Amino acid sequence: MEKEENYGKIRRIAGPLVEANGMRGRKMYEVVKVGDLGLIGEIIKIIGDVASIQVYEDTSGLTPGERVEGTGHSLSVELGPGVLKSIYDGIQRPLELIKEKSGDFIARGINVPPIDKQKVWDFVTKVKEGNDVGEGDIIGEVQETDLIVNKIMIPIGINGKIENIYGGKHRVEDIVCNVRDKNNRLHEVKMMQIWPVREPRPYVRKLPPEIPLKTGQRIFDTAFPIAKGGTAAIPGPFGSGKTVSQHQLAKWCDAEVIVYVGCGERGNEMTEVLEEFPHLIDPYSGKPLMERTTMIANTSNMPVAAREASVYTGVTLAEYYRDMGYNTAMMADSTSRWAEAMREISGRLEEMPGEEGYPAYLASKVAAFYERAGMVEILGKDGEKKNRISSVSLIGAVSPPGGDFSEPVTQNTLRVTRVFWALDARLAHRRHFPSINWMTSYSLYEKLPEWFNNNVNKNWVANRKKAMELMHKEAELQEIVQLVGKDALAEKEKMILEITRLIREAVLQQNAFDDVDSYCPLKKQYDLLYIILHLHDKLEECIANGKTIEEISREVDGLADVMTNRIARLKYSPLKEECGEGGRLKGKTKDKILGQINEGSLKYFDEAYKDVLTIIEKIK
Repeated sequence: MEKEENYGKIRRIAGPLVEANGMRGRKMYEVVKVGDLGLIGEIIKIIGDVASIQVYEDTSGLTPGERVEGTGHSLSVELGPGVLKSIYDGIQRPLELIKEKSGDFIARGINVPPIDKQKVWDFVTKVKEGNDVGEGDIIGEVQETDLIVNKIMIPIGINGKIENIYGGKHRVEDIVCNVRDKNNRLHEVKMMQIWPVREPRPYVRKLPPEIPLKTGQRIFDTAFPIAKGGTAAIPGPFGSGKTVSQHQLAKWCDAEVIVYVGCGERGNEMTEVLEEFPHLIDPYSGKPLMERTTMIANTSNMPVAAREASVYTGVTLAEYYRDMGYNTAMMADSTSRWAEAMREISGRLEEMPGEEGYPAYLASKVAAFYERAGMVEILGKDGEKKNRISSVSLIGAVSPPGGDFSEPVTQNTLRVTRVFWALDARLAHRRHFPSINWMTSYSLYEKLPEWFNNNVNKNWVANRKKAMELMHKEAELQEIVQLVGKDALAEKEKMILEITRLIREAVLQQNAFDDVDSYCPLKKQYDLLYIILHLHDKLEECIANGKTIEEISREVDGLADVMTNRIARLKYSPLKEECGEGGRLKGKTKDKILGQINEGSLKYFDEAYKDVLTIIEKIK
């Protein structure tokens, strides 16, 4: 037992920051137990024998003189079967188990294992005794959920020959494999690993991101795509739609594993996620979305210091599944709350403040976090498969005070992320959602247009470019309209305003709460934009020959209805494959939509699209 004099003693308490003396020999970022309740904290500063500790729990009631006990290890997470479908707090304590122990509020000092140590899993071996293995090699599999197979890996730092391997029923702490290295040391391999959250998990090399992360959201996929292994920022003021955008990305992006981190946001937003996600159907498998999702809930009423831990916990879980060969995506909502937590702790440490009171190391902290994203060649092999490629994509919401994008957190995030989805409060007030401003947003992934041309349609990039040029032209024309009115415009310019209205309504706007429009396949995205641009070309040709839009509408039966209603309604028509066997529309939703189609009040997209195209082709 450790001697009493080896314990530190609390000497000062300032909110989540505790100072303790008698801490000589302790390490930076070592986890300690603070006070008689054993509150979890982390050393963030050491001067002599005095350590400053950020405490991840409420420090109310702590008194000077209570002891501080070191644990000898840094803040770490448990990685193994059982992580998926779990809901954790910022330091990987399972909230559902905490509720069983302490009720609706988290009791201080409560200690619940992140992974169920008693649950028995069926371990299927993939290697044999006598095989040579190295760090990251897959030695067996466990069916963690209906969708995800957890691949048991040789831990980092172990290389050698398998001496024993035990298939069958095991708990996560059971030894499933013994590996003897070249120095004749025997290593015991369990299904569970422990990894420090601040240390990125290693890989062979980072690769250029050249494949898009398909999201099913037209404004993202068509206009400003993100790559698998990419980084994106979604800054926006209060009420502009950051959280719903994050929810949509988590629901529909084609990453195989989703990590959703609610970092310092309001509790009701996380409640909505927790209530909604278990009922969502994965569009790629037809199974519940939670089968491939894990959540970290560290809301604004939880201890402020744990916000920083929640971000690192989330990205470490994402890296763990990346190392199995899965493409993973992490949504952080929002990194501004994490930065505010750093500012509060920095102020209590009496550090020299930087811009707007944020610590001087804000930029390096933000950059280090986003650097953990990437498309990488991962360590080890899976059977005969070598040179395996997978990715971690990081999408962080930013909440600048007053929507000011010049503030430090937004600016430091934009320096390191390559996609900027700028949310605009004016668009949100006009009920234009997602309220992404197409004038200021951008994507810097140069290789993605080539992928869309090769895999969706050879005219994808040309159509996107033409649509963006029209939208920029509209912005110029709107300034003129506000000064002299629409009637002062030339006929071609009036036509551009009509076409850009259709682009906004049919392409850029998307209804997250509609069963059909919530997710839009790439083929449908292309067709929606194509039919509007095709209409533009037809009208432009007629106007060049001296006709007005009114004259063209009178000549072509049904054209007025196409321009006012039918093109905008196309997005609510499902593709046939979405309603077919294995399609994403299931159960009551599918029955309702098929009922509308049978009644004739709704058509399949393919049929509705052909009807509209037939009318447009009549324009001469």
